[in-house]
Amino acid sequence: MNIILLGPPGAGKGTQARHLVETRNMVQLSTGDMLRDAKDSGTEMGNMVAEVMARGDLVTDEIVIGLIREKLETAGEHGGYIFDGFPRTLAQATALGELLEETGQKLDAVIELRVRDEALVTRIAGRSTCGQCGEVYHDVTKPQPADGKCITCGASDFRRRADDNEEALRNRLMEYYKKTSPLLGYYYAHDLLRRVDGLAEIAVVQAAIAAILDA
Repeated sequence: MNIILLGPPGAGKGTQARHLVETRNMVQLSTGDMLRDAKDSGTEMGNMVAEVMARGDLVTDEIVIGLIREKLETAGEHGGYIFDGFPRTLAQATALGELLEETGQKLDAVIELRVRDEALVTRIAGRSTCGQCGEVYHDVTKPQPADGKCITCGASDFRRRADDNEEALRNRLMEYYKKTSPLLGYYYAHDLLRRVDGLAEIAVVQAAIAAILDA
């Protein structure tokens, strides 16, 4: 089962991806993580990534597809792939589809975590995370523990993104919608698009995604 998770910043993609990794043994392929790992790997592809990033240039679609190909060819037993942060354009969507076909695989679903902008801004503006394990907290709905220690790993390294404020969030949302709209139409036309309320309770979202995967 191979899926793409789509959704604006703060929609809960990371939380849902971690749940699928833990409960279904799926492999999360995050573009950012792959680039960071490749840069330090010492492989031919990794050296190419390191050179591009050292110059301050954008990594090309060909390089990202190459990294994904490596993951597809070297992963062990698992329950499928979760593509996170890729594709972002129609050209990337086409390239991913061709790669999956070449490797004898297919895309089973594109799950969009839909949100209401106003509610999302409220959710993110009070958000902080543990710098060690990534556990997410919120000033109103899930405050940081009174003892100053993360409930998951015990660290005391809490962080807030500098751009987790209303103005920056609205700009990020606008950029997301501009880039993602064509993808939604593309995958809708291919009968792969499925929609879930990303602002529902975490367990409700998990159940909705499970229903899609088990259909």
